[in-house]
Amino acid sequence: MMPARLRVRNESTHKRLYRRDVLTRLAERICTGENVAGDVEISVLFCDDPFMQQLNKQYRGKNAATDVLSFELEDVPTGNARALGDIVVSLETVDRNCGSDPAQMRDEVRLLVCHGILHLLGYDHGTTAEKKEMTARQADYLGISEQAAWAFGPKKNRVADARTGGH
Repeated sequence: MMPARLRVRNESTHKRLYRRDVLTRLAERICTGENVAGDVEISVLFCDDPFMQQLNKQYRGKNAATDVLSFELEDVPTGNARALGDIVVSLETVDRNCGSDPAQMRDEVRLLVCHGILHLLGYDHGTTAEKKEMTARQADYLGISEQAAWAFGPKKNRVADARTGGH
């Protein structure tokens, strides 16, 4: 597998919702599957809604918290590895969307990190075709159905979101 180094920092009030080794293996699986050359480094920050809202307003002009943001970097060398970029996940939003269910929250964190890495690698979901491609890749890398691979937001609405294109 392609060496992928994750720099993970948790500034959220929510703890124990991820395992660094699981997220690292996911990143390596994605980088290998996407034929990423060389060693890479990805920064992951877990935060709560106030910080996420601030970032979302500053970078996307949306004055609301969101679940995940990613910030691609331009081939910045970091020692022996190339920095792909930064992923920011609001664990407060994850908690709210998952009704505080720890198992669902851990699954959601993996989905959001996968989604963020794919954005760092240039994938987007602005068109129907792009969304279909990104969803298929998320499903493949996470070993889940395509419906589950686009199940963002409150879990009680996931079936509706899968039909209407929520996220």
